[in-house]
Amino acid sequence: MSFDNPNTAVLRQLGPLFLLVALLILFVGGCFGTIATGNVGVRTTLGVMTQEEVTPGVFMKWPLISRVDEFTAKEVALDLTDLTPKARDNLSLRDMDITVYYRAEPGAIAELYAKYAGQSQRSDEGYMVPAYGLVARVARNTAYEEVAKLDSLIMHTRREELSNAMHQNMQAELEESDPGVFKVTRVVVRAVSTDPSIEESIRNAVANQKRLEAMEVQTQIAQKEAEIKVTEARGIAESNRIIAGSLTREYLQHEANQALLKFAESDNASTVILPAGMSVAPLINTSQPTASAAK
Repeated sequence: MSFDNPNTAVLRQLGPLFLLVALLILFVGGCFGTIATGNVGVRTTLGVMTQEEVTPGVFMKWPLISRVDEFTAKEVALDLTDLTPKARDNLSLRDMDITVYYRAEPGAIAELYAKYAGQSQRSDEGYMVPAYGLVARVARNTAYEEVAKLDSLIMHTRREELSNAMHQNMQAELEESDPGVFKVTRVVVRAVSTDPSIEESIRNAVANQKRLEAMEVQTQIAQKEAEIKVTEARGIAESNRIIAGSLTREYLQHEANQALLKFAESDNASTVILPAGMSVAPLINTSQPTASAAK
């Protein structure tokens, strides 16, 4: 004769109840889902997509009947790498990397999902990025079009100009296909690598430009030095002109008289040279040397 443990008997009685509660929890849990802030959901019921987006928060699921795909309405970054567009001079770039930042209007995501089927992409976080393939294609085409407008030798100096042009043209093209749906916030050209032969040409062009700048500086210096010499020569010529204008006949006669006077006053002077045509009497020092001097 055996006796059951009272606890075992209770468990046997509550077992079906526990199972029922567990199934109820799984059922209820599977009937609800959540949409994160900044995202929206797109519901598909029995293969038919609902055009009204599921708003952020808790929503009701219908297991085996419908599913809800979560799409982001936040700004996303689309990276394009290893592009090889051809420049205006018919030379291809070795590598070009760009990043496009864009977002889609939350109220148009369900329509985008239906219109561009298969072009959305699931992110690493698990949500879907709307019309990713469409925007990537437009970005690639725009990059090739804008690069074709610039020469490869100056491409590395026009990255900001290239980014702005791509931004404007992408926005215009997306606006034409889906008015008011997409917003391209910015385009960043992260890298532009030219062919090695083009890079060598760029280096040579830069070196030649530096030599030209140095020659221009030397030319400017030579011109300034020549201008200084011309200015000095003009100053000397003007000075001579002023001096020549002041040498009158009377002034020259006065200077000659002063010279003769100094010559006559000298103790060692015994000869006087008179200029031709001089109208004044010679000045001769007739003083005799002293006796002590004679000795």
